[in-house]
Amino acid sequence: MRGGGDIRRGLAAALLALTIAGSATAKPDLAYRLTEGQNLNAFLRDGPVAAHLLLRNGLAPRVLVAFPAGNSGVGLWFEPTARPVAWRLDQPPKPLRRNGLNGVVAVASLDAPQLVVRQAVLSNVRYLRDYQSVGRFPPQVAVQPRMEGDTITWRRARLDGAPGYVLSLRVVNGRLDRGALVAGPDGRIGLEITALTGDPPLTPIPAPKLLNAQAAPDPAARDALSFLSYREKFLAGSWRFNTYFGRDTLMSVRLLMPALRPAAVEAGLNSVLARLSPGGEVAHEEGIGEFAVVQNRKAGRDGDAAELDYGMVDDDYMLGVVAADYLLGPGRERARAWLAQSLASESRPGVRAPTGAALAANLRFVLDQARPFADAPSARTLIAIKPGRKTGEWRDSEEGLGGGVYPYDVNAALAPAAVEAADRLFRAGLLDPYLSPEDRPRFAEAGRTARVWRSRAAPLFRVERPAAEAAASIRAYADSVGVPAASALRALDGRPLVFHALSLDVAGRPAPILNSDEGFELLFGRPTAADLDAYVTAITRPFPAGLMTDIGLVVANPAFADRQAQARFTPAAYHGAVVWSWQQALLAAGFERQLARCDLPGRVRARLVAAQAGLWRAIGATRALQSSELWSWTFRDGRYQVAPFGAGKADVDESNAAQLWSTVYLAVRPPRPPTKGKAFAAPPEWTGCRR
Repeated sequence: MRGGGDIRRGLAAALLALTIAGSATAKPDLAYRLTEGQNLNAFLRDGPVAAHLLLRNGLAPRVLVAFPAGNSGVGLWFEPTARPVAWRLDQPPKPLRRNGLNGVVAVASLDAPQLVVRQAVLSNVRYLRDYQSVGRFPPQVAVQPRMEGDTITWRRARLDGAPGYVLSLRVVNGRLDRGALVAGPDGRIGLEITALTGDPPLTPIPAPKLLNAQAAPDPAARDALSFLSYREKFLAGSWRFNTYFGRDTLMSVRLLMPALRPAAVEAGLNSVLARLSPGGEVAHEEGIGEFAVVQNRKAGRDGDAAELDYGMVDDDYMLGVVAADYLLGPGRERARAWLAQSLASESRPGVRAPTGAALAANLRFVLDQARPFADAPSARTLIAIKPGRKTGEWRDSEEGLGGGVYPYDVNAALAPAAVEAADRLFRAGLLDPYLSPEDRPRFAEAGRTARVWRSRAAPLFRVERPAAEAAASIRAYADSVGVPAASALRALDGRPLVFHALSLDVAGRPAPILNSDEGFELLFGRPTAADLDAYVTAITRPFPAGLMTDIGLVVANPAFADRQAQARFTPAAYHGAVVWSWQQALLAAGFERQLARCDLPGRVRARLVAAQAGLWRAIGATRALQSSELWSWTFRDGRYQVAPFGAGKADVDESNAAQLWSTVYLAVRPPRPPTKGKAFAAPPEWTGCRR
């Protein structure tokens, strides 16, 4: 009997190999895999096919395939198993094109006696995300399985009748028994997994058009960036955010700029400019594919026109800075021609206008928003997140701003930099063809407006704690999270603790949470030597006096806040005491930019160099995780140790295995003596300041 089973399995494998060979090219454009936490990930891009296969290990196994096309995906969740199970990818994904659909076929197996299907979701990835996080999705996209012999299939057209989605599991080891997958004699379940989408494919940016010779030779980061880069847009991350996000695009393009070719920079900027609101606001996220169909029907409309979300405020103040850094830097020779190019609007279908007109609309919006504070500086005239929301910038989880409505990063760093960008572009004459006579006085005042913001906004966020009070807070918090306090207290050295609050509440009171957003000011501003000394010292002290750990810079330290805030900013919170890869890169790029100055006292420069070296040691310790979105930590055996975010039961979500703004280390690189690094040239006004 065992010999007969082996023969049948051999025949099945041979037939499968023939099936794949008949539908795949010899070598795909891009194929790689990685394991992160409990997720086994395999990526493929070949012609019109781009897909990310995720196999989840542990007590809650699942199969999921996400497609950049339409931000679509198919997912299958199984009932919890009695013991943790582990997948093995026996044959990696191969491209498959069938009946107008594009997708992949792969073979995987796992060590489980039985798997019972709980739920399949075939639709837009946002609905897969919803089911994963809260167990719900729109009932109109539900689909029932069809079982035939050794195969179980879920298939449905899109709600508007467009080509839809297919997920099929064929048992190649074991059997299908009344909806349950049962292991073979060797105790493993073997599955041929087929996943297809009918949403229109995107156009990859060819490798020769993506990176220049300055890009780091990092295969993992190059693979992730290549999978996420398309002529139509950059994708924020896979599997959960396989579409356009304004903030992610802008910060990634800025940090990657030294390593990107002009076509790639302009593709990113074009995607943001095309999605501006009529008033010049940057779209945070787009809802496309079947998600757009559902949303349009709710609003009484037909079709799949994209739903654009303008709920965030930080991205409004990033566009001008990134555009100015490109147009007055590496894109200087192309600037006027690019600004004159005709651009189709995604927010107003059928409307085309010059790229420069769209950029001018955003800068006009920025100047209008900045005027109240410039005229009457106070907490109440700062830029707030939008009414009724708890989120408005990159810390976009419900607790990410600590209950505040005036974010530090937007007001102290991004808004002043955006106003300065308007002034720089105006003085360079690049905006002249796109400004009305009424615009010119507004833009002519940008320099004065920026100076008021620079001098008056950041002090409103200043927090100071006497040394004894700060030390007591550090000891208590360290005990509560199970980390040592000795090195943190030594770094405090009996001095008062001074840092910038994460945000201010409606009454102007600070949320006293030490945070990593100082990196924005280092990259986009020119703080005084005294401020550099104080605030760089604050964030680079050992956690929990500062933010530094053995495995990276945590983005929030609630040691100096109340117990309620500490309970919301844990190592299991999305924007809590966790490490975000791109925030470390932001700070690293900021250090390099500030060290390009020639006006810093030797003592401050030495402190910056030491802080830079400590940051790069931490970055180097987690090099394998650099393309991931974020990670958490545990403390054991006397040191901090990486814990993949999403692997713990208390973690609120899971990390993306490919994250756009985590690929920025292709450009943000360690300093190379005797120079201070070459990733970011000094701004034009600092000419001659590089030592």
